[in-house]
Amino acid sequence: MQFLADADLSLSQALRDIHRRAVEQPIEGRVADYIPALATVDPIRCGIAFATLDGEVHTAGDAELPFSIQSISKVFGLVLAMQRMGDGLWRRVGMEPSGQPFNSIVQLEWEHGIPRNPFINAGAILVADTLVSHFSSSRQAFLSFVRRLAGSEYCDVNDEVLASETRHGSRNAALAYLMKSFGNLEAEVDEVLAHYFFQCSVEMSCKELATSLLFLANQGMHPITGEKVTSPRDAHRVNAILSTSGMYDQSGQFAFAVGLPAKSGVGGGIVAIVPGHGVIAAWSPPLNRHGNSTRGLSMITELASRLGLSIF
Repeated sequence: MQFLADADLSLSQALRDIHRRAVEQPIEGRVADYIPALATVDPIRCGIAFATLDGEVHTAGDAELPFSIQSISKVFGLVLAMQRMGDGLWRRVGMEPSGQPFNSIVQLEWEHGIPRNPFINAGAILVADTLVSHFSSSRQAFLSFVRRLAGSEYCDVNDEVLASETRHGSRNAALAYLMKSFGNLEAEVDEVLAHYFFQCSVEMSCKELATSLLFLANQGMHPITGEKVTSPRDAHRVNAILSTSGMYDQSGQFAFAVGLPAKSGVGGGIVAIVPGHGVIAAWSPPLNRHGNSTRGLSMITELASRLGLSIF
């Protein structure tokens, strides 16, 4: 890679070195337990992958072990909705940082059922509503989309996580019913929530995640499949919202320290887009107080610093 800071150090070796440093540090944070099925994940798991636009995928650690992608699924849902609805989507969901917890009910009430952005829970549920309304089988369409982008038929739903999501989804149901009361949800709430819980329960590896999102680093064109997934304008828009809202309440700090569009999930995964170069995906289950993987943040921060990666 020509942008590698040390020409004598291969990207694969850099990832192995960064991974080794991460696992040698004491574990900080806690595995998500508000979804009980996630609480059973081994906290020592740790992996990182960097998929580049030339089709190479460099990995270290548990980069090929599938895990629950949780809120990272919101990126796929948003792109599918943008494909189907175009600019009409933005009349129903905003594009501003929330400044509130990702599952805030108060903010949604203040703003009359219009979610602040598509990466908080209310926004992603709104996006799920558009998918349910525009696909005869939205869950199958979502899974097929993910598998096609990842180049893997192994991406699938974890039934245990799905059942756990459904049993403990009361707050998400409250968000959905509130939007329904404001007339900003078209489909039946149960069907919308079924789709939302389904997409959050999809499992992918770091390698699959990094590969699947390469189109966001390549102006909407997937460099491996040759598929035009989005227009350059829409790829720009997704990356912009990722930069401001993709890391929960830590988005500003991540932009300040790292400077890459990124999305995290409480399953411990983080993806970071490096426009013109590729996608980094990291995974480690223990989370900080913002809901972001502590080791994942550390690895991506170190890699970005070492390679001089930033959009700013």
